[in-house]
Amino acid sequence: MKHVYEPNVTMTMRDGVALVADVWRPLEGAAPTLLLRLPYSKRNPITYGGPATTVPTLMALVNAGYAVVLQDTRGTYASEGEFEPKINEIADGQDTVAWITRQDWSDGTIGMYGASYSGMNQWAVAIKDTPGLKAIAPAMAATDWYSELWYSEGGALSLSLCTMWNAMMYAGEEQRDLANGKTTDSTALIRLGGSLLNPLSLNDATPVADLPVIGKGRWFDDWLAHPNFDGYWAAQDWSPLASSVTVPVLATGGWYDIKINGTVADFVRVRTQGASEAARENSRLIIGPWEHVSTSGQFADRHFGILGSGDFTEAHIAFFDQTLRGVTPDSPAPRVRIFVMGIDQWRDEQDWPLPDTSYTDYHLHSGGSANTRHGDGTLQPGPSSTKAHDEFRYDPRDPVRTAGGALLPSVPGLVGPVDQRVVDGRSDVLCFTGPVLEEPVEVTGHVELKVFVSSNAVDTDITAKLVDVFPDGRAINLCDGILRLRYRNDLSNPAPLTPGEVYEVTVPMAVTSNVFLPGHRIRLDISSSNFPRYDRNTNTGGFIAQESIAQSVVATNRIIHGPEHPSRLVLPIINR
Repeated sequence: MKHVYEPNVTMTMRDGVALVADVWRPLEGAAPTLLLRLPYSKRNPITYGGPATTVPTLMALVNAGYAVVLQDTRGTYASEGEFEPKINEIADGQDTVAWITRQDWSDGTIGMYGASYSGMNQWAVAIKDTPGLKAIAPAMAATDWYSELWYSEGGALSLSLCTMWNAMMYAGEEQRDLANGKTTDSTALIRLGGSLLNPLSLNDATPVADLPVIGKGRWFDDWLAHPNFDGYWAAQDWSPLASSVTVPVLATGGWYDIKINGTVADFVRVRTQGASEAARENSRLIIGPWEHVSTSGQFADRHFGILGSGDFTEAHIAFFDQTLRGVTPDSPAPRVRIFVMGIDQWRDEQDWPLPDTSYTDYHLHSGGSANTRHGDGTLQPGPSSTKAHDEFRYDPRDPVRTAGGALLPSVPGLVGPVDQRVVDGRSDVLCFTGPVLEEPVEVTGHVELKVFVSSNAVDTDITAKLVDVFPDGRAINLCDGILRLRYRNDLSNPAPLTPGEVYEVTVPMAVTSNVFLPGHRIRLDISSSNFPRYDRNTNTGGFIAQESIAQSVVATNRIIHGPEHPSRLVLPIINR
């Protein structure tokens, strides 16, 4: 099919604002249409996709017989208006879909695709009744913007993500203002652009609310002003609206992606609560050994082999052929397809969570000296017969530095699988290590830590990290989490600690899939900081974003275990 390329096509929204898109349409006749809406420039080379990127290859979609529309969202690049995260995406998305259905080159069936913010743009349209929309394919995306993005499931601010992303978006605004003559002062753009060359430096200054590089009076200020899950966040939480989704969803994520919790949770919501049989039965989930930006599967401390590299093109075309064209595949795509680390193989599954999951407790033991990887902390099947505790000092002025995990920016040594020997020799890191394995142990699913804690502070954090210890001593992180103890009962209702009192708390540790091979060991690392992935708890019980590091206090924290305090790591074990 021959196509025509039309650059800078204008579409007028219901409020008169003009959004601009590049369009690839058939020369003759009508075709199903794929829409990508993004705030990062429709002509960014990454937008055109390809191997190791998070979107399918544009020309492959065109050659497969689809019309394709790439649109700059409101207030970005060629489009008019003011950008503010999420606020206009439902209306603008619906108006864009409606515009496409009116074109003679569109057959009226529309699918949406794209990663990150573009994935959220798809959910914005899918949760509403949008005529013409037949399928969405969000990658590395989530619908809950509090606990699945800007904050964590445990209430800590996702600091490095917030500072980097907002500096990038504010820099884009400054660049637009200079280009259209709204301002002639390039100071802010120079400051923001310079900071993005070294995004980690954005996180060091306190109070976070006064970060000079971010700028004042915009949306990031609002996020910081609402550290609890209050009405501000509830009003923009789309996760409860999964029950209104009628179209099939192809959800794609990475084990080291910042939004993997939301990717999985949103798939499960549609799979179990979707408003149509097509949504419930034809939605699909794919998870690879990837981070938010790259799907190469290659990291400095861990390579996942040739199979670990991802190309989304084939899966997207097959999904859209079925959902937009009604093509029945020779062999239906699996409902769930995951890359199992450790054995480094892809595997097809019936559903998520895996139906044969057995949640198994691994209890914390020690003689009271679990500090560092050289300590006496162990993981065992049952609780200890002797009460014990492990103690460490958490000083916000000297936090445990981030070493791997699901986060932004994508800086080597910061994101993905990283050898924990760079941090596990610190006395404020507790290590509980299982015995050398004689048989493989598969962990696939949601991981959590149920632990008894006390502190001399009125608030502090507990971090937990699942680690695969290799025979050569490498200790590779798999998944992790954090709990701000003021939120131990509820993200909406913070409550101070009573110093010295023992609390049982649950630390959510996200999801993973890994086979611990013979000769390896399962390890749990516990501390009270993971900086700059998360902001530092000042331990005062105050408004953390408004406090300087000079106002912080040192917390002495205890992890308690024994017959009356069965602290344990809960792992989703798969026995086959």
